[in-house]
Amino acid sequence: MLPMTTRQIRFAALVRREVSRFMKIKRQTIAAPLLETFLYISVFGAALGSRIGQLHGFKYIVFVIPGLIMMAWALNAFSNNSSSLLQQKFQRSIDDQLSSPAAPWELLLGFSFGGLLRGGMIAGLTGLAAFSLVDMPLEHPLPLALGLLSVGFFFAQLGVLVGLRAEQFDDVVIYQQFVLQPLIFLGGVFYSASLLPEPFQTLTHVNPIYYMINVVRYGFLGYTEANVAISLTALAAACVLLFTLNLSLFRRGYRLRA
Repeated sequence: MLPMTTRQIRFAALVRREVSRFMKIKRQTIAAPLLETFLYISVFGAALGSRIGQLHGFKYIVFVIPGLIMMAWALNAFSNNSSSLLQQKFQRSIDDQLSSPAAPWELLLGFSFGGLLRGGMIAGLTGLAAFSLVDMPLEHPLPLALGLLSVGFFFAQLGVLVGLRAEQFDDVVIYQQFVLQPLIFLGGVFYSASLLPEPFQTLTHVNPIYYMINVVRYGFLGYTEANVAISLTALAAACVLLFTLNLSLFRRGYRLRA
């Protein structure tokens, strides 16, 4: 095994710091999201699923689970980075990192991978719980992996951006509760947009999260209401643009330095 370079050691330390932070509060960062997802599966699977029956040839709970997995990855990646960055700004511990030899892109990637790992962990545990309760297909693993990784990275970057802009924890809560969660819920997690009357069907198609959910649903079920290739390309472009914006803000020290 080749020895790690100084840059690799710095980056590993940054990621380890983020993982250590959210693992110290497991009940908040892991147990609570899993309980929430279990309640969704129980309510929508046992209660509504028995009444709705099938949707596009799939059991209702099977149709819903891909969206729940994506939602878990997205919200936890966002929450980790927005809260971590804001907390370090309050504690001024961010000053030590800014004055360290780590380059701005290394700091940004450290935050990004922290959110990606937390979101991936919750999504993975959610998937295991769902697969143990429901017989889930896995039709297209490659688009699924690309879609989930892109969604996680996008929301990790979005969490960094909100954490940079936020001045208090209420700012983060406002973004998550009043912007992200409504967009996710109205993006087709619990229903098919093709069944909606106008103008609600068109409004759903304007929602960018609708296309993310369809990519993940296609990976599991082989069913989609949107073009997967175009959705993945647009998502990749959005990730690059958001990362570039965050990197520019990190280099300027935007709202990081007192």
